[in-house]
Amino acid sequence: MPAFLELAHVNVARGDNVVLHDINLSVNTGEHIAILGPNGCGKSTLIKTITCECYPIAKEETRVSIFGRERWDLTELKKRLGVVSAELPGKQTLQTTGRDAVLTGFFSSSTLWPNLTVTDAMRARADEVMEQIDAVGLAEKLVGEMSAGQQRRVMIGRALVASAGMLLLDEPSNALDLASQADLRGLMRRLAQQGTGILLITHHIADIPPEIDRILMMREGRIIADGAKSELLTAERLSGLFKTEVQLTERDGFYHAW
Repeated sequence: MPAFLELAHVNVARGDNVVLHDINLSVNTGEHIAILGPNGCGKSTLIKTITCECYPIAKEETRVSIFGRERWDLTELKKRLGVVSAELPGKQTLQTTGRDAVLTGFFSSSTLWPNLTVTDAMRARADEVMEQIDAVGLAEKLVGEMSAGQQRRVMIGRALVASAGMLLLDEPSNALDLASQADLRGLMRRLAQQGTGILLITHHIADIPPEIDRILMMREGRIIADGAKSELLTAERLSGLFKTEVQLTERDGFYHAW
């Protein structure tokens, strides 16, 4: 399979400010990576660049390739990119059942609008994903009646249903209580073990499951480190990244920082 992502000399501006500087990044399909950095370091802008919500500044040396292609129809690309943001579902999605919310992933839509045609194969795939994420019991429940943790689970199912085996998670544990955070981490572990690639954006060290073995560190719009978790997930490196003293412990493959 082609590499999921190739970025070469990518600079991105938002308004009058350049927020990503000379980003060079290669991600293989099926790889498990966590991107760490303080608020405002450019993590979310990097995700928006991958999903083509933000475009690089045009330079001769700049290159962006996704699934081996440099040009995409954005509607097609959105269907293949499994993106889960930190935001909770919008108004239309809240009035949709869990199964139908998962089905919207085939169309990159907020709900199943009347003009959308759902095939038997799509329904079968949605049922398969609902079982994969342990959400069969949520199939007929309205998203608006679910807990925040259940909603995040269904949104992960929506991201998976038509994606090409890569899941992009942007601060997924935001707004979740402790039980829901633990549930989310367990789900990420199972998906990683089943072969789903994970690109996790976070500043919560405890969100990083043991299956993630590569760490990127970002600060001020730049990738300042890219390497093995064993080398980068240390108290010294985290203290330098977040510019504060960090204590770090490890338990059952998970790291905890304070």
